[in-house]
Amino acid sequence: MARPPNYGQQRAEVNRGKQAKKEAKQRERDEAVAKRKAAGQDPEPDTDAESDTDAPNRS
Repeated sequence: MARPPNYGQQRAEVNRGKQAKKEAKQRERDEAVAKRKAAGQDPEPDTDAESDTDAPNRS
């Protein structure tokens, strides 16, 4: 007699695969960002001037 399918195990395998793919993609993005920063192509923006909501409107 055949065993019944273990749906929980199958779902866990699918979820592990998705998580591994997501982590690999994020790792590639992080490496690309590190390369750009090392090359000086991605300077960090000055967020103090842009996000200052207490400053009066100049228009």
